[in-house]
Amino acid sequence: MAVMQQLTQCPINYTFQVIGKKFTILILRNMMHFGHSHFNEFLEIEGINPKTLSQRLKEMQKNGLIERKVNPGTPVRIEYLVTERGRALKPVLDQLMLFSVQHYSEQVCKDGRPKTLEDMAKLG
Repeated sequence: MAVMQQLTQCPINYTFQVIGKKFTILILRNMMHFGHSHFNEFLEIEGINPKTLSQRLKEMQKNGLIERKVNPGTPVRIEYLVTERGRALKPVLDQLMLFSVQHYSEQVCKDGRPKTLEDMAKLG
């Protein structure tokens, strides 16, 4: 209880306010695990539409998770890059993945068998 008295709000809840909106985690996943950096690449995320993607990218910029880089030329190319703050979430994403492949392997793994992070790295 003494720890909570030192806080203005629950840090877990605040983290979910930053990353908990639909598609935010999947955008970060695509950036960190698949190397995506362009708007059209993120449209591959199942169920996302351009308007929602644009909103999430702006929110992620505002929260310091990503930065927007404009590359001049014809045509102008815009890239989205993960910041140091965003990269700090990689262990969290890895643990979320690990939780599913270990505890829900029948639902998420083709062979139905639990996996380790090392197993996942070999697949990736």
